Formats: sequence, structure tokens, C-alpha cells
Amino acid sequence: MTDKHSSAPHINWIITATSFGFVVVQLDVTIVNLGLPHIGKDLGTEVAGLQWVVDAYTLFFASLLLSAGAVGDRLGARRVFTGGFVLFALGSLACGLAPNVATLVTARAVQGIGAAALVPPSLALLTHACGDDHKLRAKAIGLWTASASISIAAGPVVGAFLIEAFGWRSIFLVNLPLTVIGMAMTWKFVAETPRNGHGRHLDLKGQALAILTLLSITAAIIEIGPSGLGSPLVIGLFATGLVAALAFLAVEARSDSPMLPLHFFRIRTFSAATAAGALVNLSYYGTIFVLSLYLQQTKGYGLIPSGLAFLPLTATFFFVNIAAGVIVSRVGSRIPMVAGFSVCALGFLWLTMLDAGTPFWMMLPGFILVPGGMGTAVPAMTTATLASVEKTWSGTASGVLNTARQAGGTVGVAAFGALVGQHHETIVPGLHQAVTICAGLLALAAVISLAGIRKADTVKSDTARQMKAS
Repeated sequence: MTDKHSSAPHINWIITATSFGFVVVQLDVTIVNLGLPHIGKDLGTEVAGLQWVVDAYTLFFASLLLSAGAVGDRLGARRVFTGGFVLFALGSLACGLAPNVATLVTARAVQGIGAAALVPPSLALLTHACGDDHKLRAKAIGLWTASASISIAAGPVVGAFLIEAFGWRSIFLVNLPLTVIGMAMTWKFVAETPRNGHGRHLDLKGQALAILTLLSITAAIIEIGPSGLGSPLVIGLFATGLVAALAFLAVEARSDSPMLPLHFFRIRTFSAATAAGALVNLSYYGTIFVLSLYLQQTKGYGLIPSGLAFLPLTATFFFVNIAAGVIVSRVGSRIPMVAGFSVCALGFLWLTMLDAGTPFWMMLPGFILVPGGMGTAVPAMTTATLASVEKTWSGTASGVLNTARQAGGTVGVAAFGALVGQHHETIVPGLHQAVTICAGLLALAAVISLAGIRKADTVKSDTARQMKAS
């Protein structure tokens, strides 16, 4: 590592540059939801079309995360990272100019591919820049994570002002200057990582089957709303997803360099944390989708009031995440995960009381309990995942966890959108069903954490034993 990258001013610029990638990725998670009613009205699409606008992004993001890390290792993380900015910018431009919903969904898929190319390489660049300085790396990753929390919180508010002033297309076009700034800082301050041409090979068969699995299952769930559960299309899509999933597992079991190392799931802590991660994102992403329709179409909130209403549901994460890091360092991961998921479940139960006449102050307890509990549990969950494997596998383990979370979010939007249905009068009943399911899923996550998360002093020995057995 050169002196240029070891000095404090330059490491701060490196953190800023790599965080820009994570910021634009997370910004699109919340900023788009607020514009859904306006997109639907302008492009003439119902809830199913809006589900695809959200899910096309998360589907390709989730499917390609693991492969993006391997591509970065082979071609250089900076090269892939800047390529991710280019793809994200092109996708955003196409979204902003989309004349119909089909074009918008396709462009969102391109954004998702770009997002996948931004996240794993950004962490690789941070790790490379920090060298063997463990304290500096912890600080850098903490700031990288905090940047995402800020962008998630800012998304609804920024989106509200942009749509009010310039229309819904502006929420996509705003990404263009952000990606240009991110690329410029990356080329100026961030060094390329060494290429590892003899490292992991790309698992193309596994990658194709992963996309087919998630695409088929997502399409099946979305089509339940307009077509019905027993329709030949829905049954055929579910069958395709099941066959693709079984084929994916068979390919991964035989591959010398699998995108999903199946032996990880013999580690109890890893399996528990990954399952909890999928349940968390399924609940949160799905609920955000439904709440965006509830606030604007049922409650009649304008854009800016809707954006401000979302603020407690997003900004709480930032403050709780900071406290959670201290708590986890003192008591380990199990207690914060169990307590956090339990509090989150209570928050979802509170939201079952919402109806067309609910005042905002009655929404607040749920809007604070959900991110408060989740913000406590998720850092502990991530820590447990990384602690459950040897250091050399930490990048892959993190990739698996994030893939599970994004896949869960994709399914959540599809499933809860189907509950809401195609008409305004079904939004409140659909919301009640959705948050009731979420409360059950988070209670299940708490049970899984209690039973599956091991104490810190036993994790490493478990991991070593499982790795030797694999």
C-alpha cells in the first residue's frame, strides 16, 4: 500500500468515494417507493406493474451479489466498481426517460446489475486501503454502513421534494450527478486491488439458475393477485422456480468454486443468522411498499407529508445502529438479536391498528419500534455471521448474508403487493394482513436466534470443525 493511501486525509477520501456507491444503491431502495403512485398514474399500471418496478431492481441486485465479488477479484475491484457506476447511471437515465412500464422495469433491472457491481467491490477497496490496520478498517466499515443509513433515511424526504418540484422521473435522474462524483473520486483517490486470476472461477451455471429461481418465484407471487393462486401461469412459474432451485443446489454441491458454498450451512450460527436476515428484509421491504400506498392513496397524504411521515421509520436506524455496536461488543450477538427481533415484532403488531382514519401520532410507536428493534438486531446478526467463519471466508459469508436479505426483500414486495391487490379499498385489509405476517416472521426470527446463535467463544471451534469436515 502506498503512502498516498495510508495517510489520514486520503483514507477519508477513499471512505467517501466507496461510500458513494453504497449511498446510491440504498437511496433507490426508499426513494422509489414514494413515487410509486405517481408512476402508476402516469404510465397507466396497477399494483402488479409497480411491484415489478421495485422487484426488478432488487431481484438482479440479489442474484448477482456473489458473482460480483468474484468478478472484482479477477478483474480488479476498482475496475468493477467504476463499471457498476456506469451501469447504474445508464439504468437511471433509462428509468428517467422510460415511456412505458416495460421500459422502466427493464431499466430498473440494469440498475440492479449496476448495484451488485458496486457493493462487494466497495468493501474490497476499503479493505485493501486499510491494509492490516484492524482499527482503521473497523472505523471505515462503520462509516460506510452509516452512509447507507443516512441515505435510506433521506430517501423519502429527498424523493418527496424532487417529485413535487420536477416530477417522478427526477428521482432516477438525480443518480446521474451522484454517480459522476463517485467515479471521479474513485479514479482520483482509490488504488486498484491486485487481480487474482487464479482465484475463484465464475460459477456461470449456478448464476443462471439463481436468477431463474428468484425470477420465477417472484413472478409467481406477483401474478397471484391478478391471476389467482390456481391459475396455470402461477402454478407453472412456481414449478419452474422449484426445479431451478433444486438444479441450483445440485450444481453448487458439485462445483469446485461454487457461488454459494453449501458447507456454510452446516454451521449453526451462520444458518440462523442467514435465515433471520431473509425474514428481516422480507418484512421491512414488503411493508415499506404497502405503507407508501397506504399513506398516499388511503390517507391522502401529499408527497412531502408522506416523505416526512417515513422519516421515523428510516432515520431511527442510524441512531440505533450506533448504540447496537457498543451493545454487541459487550454482550455478544444472541441477546441483541432476540431482543431486537422481539421489539420489531411488537412494532408490526402495533401497525395492525392503522386504518383510513388513524392520525399520524398513532402511527409513530410502530414507526419507531420496527426500525428500533431491527436496528439493534441487524448489526448483531452481521457480526454473528462474520464471527461464524474463518477470516479468509468473511467476504463470501457477508455476500451470502446480503444475498439472502435482498432475495427476502424481493419476495416481500411481491407477496405483500399481492395482498394489497389491485384496488384502493383493499389497501388497509392488505396492510393488516402484511404486518400480521411480519410480526409472526420476526417472532420466528427471535426464536431462530435464541436457538441458533452460539456464544462467541464456541463459534470459532465450530467453524474450524465444519471446515475440516467439508
